[in-house]
Amino acid sequence: MSADTPRRIAILRHAKADWPDVPDHDRPLAERGRKDAPAVGLKLAATGIAFDLALCSTAARTRETWKLAVHELPQRPRTVYEERLYDASLGEIIALLNETSDEVGDLIVIGHNPGMHALADALTGSAEGDALARMNRSGFPTAALAVVTFTGSWKTVEHGVGTLVDYWTPKDHG
Repeated sequence: MSADTPRRIAILRHAKADWPDVPDHDRPLAERGRKDAPAVGLKLAATGIAFDLALCSTAARTRETWKLAVHELPQRPRTVYEERLYDASLGEIIALLNETSDEVGDLIVIGHNPGMHALADALTGSAEGDALARMNRSGFPTAALAVVTFTGSWKTVEHGVGTLVDYWTPKDHG
């Protein structure tokens, strides 16, 4: 793939987590999260994007979200469980994206707020339709999904490089 290859990044916040008496990293999904995760998987399948790579936080709630969502996809992308996504700052997430091989055309990142919302917001230089207004209104709740397109190498990912082409939350779904 060349440097002017169009690429897509899907930014997914984990589904609703429970609050049992366990370390934060080990929190499982709540019942609602276990319902929302397959719904976001169906939304991902409906985009028609065949992801080349999934980067997923090592936290229990992100791994569980991805396990339930990926089951709905027609093909399972290679998945890397990335501990640097847990509690990552925007700068750390962008640095991680910059390390992605240019063989990867379409990528999904499964992580946490505030990082996922910050990433979607930072990459968005323009937006289609009302996607940006809806994202700003909702505040990127659990199981929210943003899809951003950009052209170039992963090494060039920076603020304002992309176009927000889709934004979805389980509340949109019903």
